[in-house]
Amino acid sequence: MDDKYDVIVVGAGQAGLATAYHLRELGLRFLVVDSAPAVGHSWRTRWDSLRLFTPAEHDGLPGFPFPAPAGTHPTKDEVADYLAAYAERFALPVRLDTAVIRLEAATGGYVLHTADGPLRARQVVVAAGPFHQPVVPALARDLCLEVVQLHSSTYRRPADIGPGPVLVVGGGNSGRQIALELAATHDVTLSVGTDSVELPQRLLGRDLFWWLTRFGVITRTPDSFLARRMRARGDLVIGTSLEQLRRAGVTIRRRATGVTGREVRFAVGASVRPATVVWATGYRSDHGWIDVPGAVRDGRVVHDRGISTAPGLAFVGLPWQHTRGSALLGFVADDAQYVAHHVAHHVHDHTHSTHTTHSSEDLFT
Repeated sequence: MDDKYDVIVVGAGQAGLATAYHLRELGLRFLVVDSAPAVGHSWRTRWDSLRLFTPAEHDGLPGFPFPAPAGTHPTKDEVADYLAAYAERFALPVRLDTAVIRLEAATGGYVLHTADGPLRARQVVVAAGPFHQPVVPALARDLCLEVVQLHSSTYRRPADIGPGPVLVVGGGNSGRQIALELAATHDVTLSVGTDSVELPQRLLGRDLFWWLTRFGVITRTPDSFLARRMRARGDLVIGTSLEQLRRAGVTIRRRATGVTGREVRFAVGASVRPATVVWATGYRSDHGWIDVPGAVRDGRVVHDRGISTAPGLAFVGLPWQHTRGSALLGFVADDAQYVAHHVAHHVHDHTHSTHTTHSSEDLFT
């Protein structure tokens, strides 16, 4: 396989599809590739009761508002359906079941190595998101085999959890939501390692995101005073307070610090003997497949508002790429437009500069 494109977008989630929309508007020859079997797959495989924090009026991608009443909070399956409909509505060229094993620079552009052979493009936009590898603490290895362990990425519903006490480790949004749901059927302990900023879903009769957008919190850039404070405090916890969890019967403990057999100890000296542990301990980014000099340093992408230091390489959908909303459905559109226009300018300049000495077919020979 020896396709040649102006741009290849890696990732068919909200960031990749929003970028593809603008690339089509700009008339570029492009392809979107994704390792998943269907558009929206990563949303559809999350836990059953998951809903967005953002109301529907803030969840649309460019050119197609989210098809749900304002003020409602879409389910994860509604998000998956929307992304699939979005790709179909704009006839975006998406190639599924195509995992990129390695990305490397080549004369005139880039080569993306896949199981089906190489793909070639003048430029590449990586829109693969920040959540690649589930993180589980090292102390998990010390739990005895009788204790069932799973990461929040594989949790689906309370009915799948066996009888006996449950320990949920991780006090972020996912850990709190899962602990609250399980409290209806199980004896649940939640281990909280850090003190997060808690905000209600509704404040003074309005949805939280009405306030966040009205006062520009979502559009603050990383170098602003407010953004620096927000990043120092960690991610916001929306809608599930520790007090609400206590009222539901969840026991709140501090950081898990050690394990002996099936007993888990906490920082303040208490312990619990769970039958099941759900590790809601987040994800680690994995950019090891990007084999491009200067693109990744110490495991982190090097970029300026999504534009890589490596010519012809860009990123969309990174947390705080340009604002607090850069990685959020409905707020990624500005970054997608910015990167797409940068890419188009680079393609047109490159094409103009090579017309006098090369044909387009010579770029990868």
